[in-house]
Amino acid sequence: MHRCSPACKVHALPAARLADAHVTFFTVRVDGELAAIGALREIDAKRGEIKSMRAADAWRGKGAGKAMVGYLLAEARARGYRWIGLETGRHPVFEPAQRLYAGHGFCECPPFGDYVSDDFSLCLGRDLA
Repeated sequence: MHRCSPACKVHALPAARLADAHVTFFTVRVDGELAAIGALREIDAKRGEIKSMRAADAWRGKGAGKAMVGYLLAEARARGYRWIGLETGRHPVFEPAQRLYAGHGFCECPPFGDYVSDDFSLCLGRDLA
């Protein structure tokens, strides 16, 4: 993220914010090896946001990211969220992530929360109902 986006446009949660009461952090492990991470942040009682989603380099293209997104969507539904969003980058390096999210039904949406429309951030969202 830092290599293709200005520091002020990197929205990954720092470790300290993962402890926030509105954020739940999850991992995907395969035979004990960390394969992917992701967090679910509550925006309000009916909306959530996927944060800090990433597959470990050794697990890219092997389904770990897909499994994490699927799990986060199931968890969001279990919490009663009716909509979920996320922010990713517009730079070509983020195209695999954009395809992953599109495969799970995410479409471009207006900026939400503290995000703004710019050349770096791409907001995606989908209904869960």
